[in-house]
Amino acid sequence: MSRQRVVITGIGLITPLGIGKETFWKRLLAGAIGINGITRFDTSNYASKIAAEIPDFDASQYLERRRLQWTDRFSQLAVVAAMLACEDARIAFNGDADVGVYTGSALGGIAYAEEQIAAYHDRGLEAIHPLLTLSVFGGAAASNVAIDLGLHGPTTANANSCAAGAIAIGGAFQAIRSGQLRAAIAGGVEAPLAPLTYGAFIIARAMSTRNDEPQAASRPFDRDRDGFVMAEGAGLLVLERYEDALARGAHIYAEITGYGTSNDAYHMAAPLKDGSQTARAISAALEDAQVTPDEVEALNAHGSSTPLGDRAEINAYRAVFGERAARIPVSATKGQHGHALGATGAWEIATSALTISEGRLPATVNFVQSDEGCTIDCRRNVTELRPRLLVSNSSGFGGINAAVVLQSA
Repeated sequence: MSRQRVVITGIGLITPLGIGKETFWKRLLAGAIGINGITRFDTSNYASKIAAEIPDFDASQYLERRRLQWTDRFSQLAVVAAMLACEDARIAFNGDADVGVYTGSALGGIAYAEEQIAAYHDRGLEAIHPLLTLSVFGGAAASNVAIDLGLHGPTTANANSCAAGAIAIGGAFQAIRSGQLRAAIAGGVEAPLAPLTYGAFIIARAMSTRNDEPQAASRPFDRDRDGFVMAEGAGLLVLERYEDALARGAHIYAEITGYGTSNDAYHMAAPLKDGSQTARAISAALEDAQVTPDEVEALNAHGSSTPLGDRAEINAYRAVFGERAARIPVSATKGQHGHALGATGAWEIATSALTISEGRLPATVNFVQSDEGCTIDCRRNVTELRPRLLVSNSSGFGGINAAVVLQSA
């Protein structure tokens, strides 16, 4: 069977750096950092007190009152990001059976559930909102996107930790390429900033405690990194067949040509130290794209800023690219927008598409000095670069790895 070409024509972003593609990209290139002390809840007894919040997101600017009443922040972020993506793509879907919705989220509506548990303990069962049953499951965001945009195609959601957004985009890519769909809205969404949820990651010793310097806390690949900084937000993309995009005169950011995934099968929280399964996912994506490692001109790294994770990722790049791993330009942007778990992979694939389209590779902020023997070419400043082929890499708890290959269309 012939394979359809798949392109990105719309980008919808809600991030700590701003709402909308233009604001996000402008602030990313300007070196802005959206990480500060937490304002959402009291952290006085917490070892970590910082996060990348989105202070200016107001769902009422986009959704009718009835929809606001029947959606929580998790679903609202997804629906608005989908709207922004369709607006950016200059496309409208209505009643389409061959357009799907693919979302990824590590935690789904858990923050709203946490809020409702408090109400239950204070006032009993009568205090629980009927919305609770409709909000906590991971598919709620995808379902609400389908409802608001009138999409009858496959609506699916995954909970594959911090690789969830990339896996959602990979799944949508495969469905369009195979001819199952003509288009899809795909990406990730996360609303994890709640006391217990946030605190659980502190207990797991995964987050930075650089509370006195929040804007220097997330330090991908830097020698002094001490953990990730949690964020919230959503990133959804419009993916469609290349021929359809051409026919309607759409702006094409980039083409997706390959996707690969794997599992370390090693530990729920720690990555496989040699990075061999991350390397396997990247190699599978390159093989799927029918290209060689030597053709890769840039990398958008996962770069979580965790001591073990970053080192394992570097080992993976060495396994795939050999001695070239030290020379391929690398961009790792979590130092600016934080780590929104399942949403971040979608932000990074969007960033990769913008790099290809706009010819600028974002910097890796807070990268001062790498670990001894772990040299990669993390760009400290924005680089004028229009890569013909770029790999975006994501990994997460549970040993889940995903890689997406993007090329200039």
